[in-house]
Amino acid sequence: MENKNVDQKIDIELPEEISNGVYCNLAIITHSNTEFITDFVQMMPGVPKGKVRARVILHPHHAKRLMMALSENIRRYEEVFGDITLDENIPNFPLNFGGPTGEA
Repeated sequence: MENKNVDQKIDIELPEEISNGVYCNLAIITHSNTEFITDFVQMMPGVPKGKVRARVILHPHHAKRLMMALSENIRRYEEVFGDITLDENIPNFPLNFGGPTGEA
């Protein structure tokens, strides 16, 4: 009988044009019944218009796994570096683009 819980190695390629990443300071999350869409936005001080730097579309199962992975990594980070405190001076953006609303 084959063991289905055996760790499998995954070969992942990171193209050079993506390897440096992009800076984003706002995430806008919306969803439908079949997918979660996250737009990663860069807002610049004094500029009222932001620019979407990346869009990631996930199946709901993968969105939940991402949430769990982020929660676990934040827990590990805070164990080493202390609690991450949220700046109360940063406004919550009342964003609604006509679809289901989410939070970032």
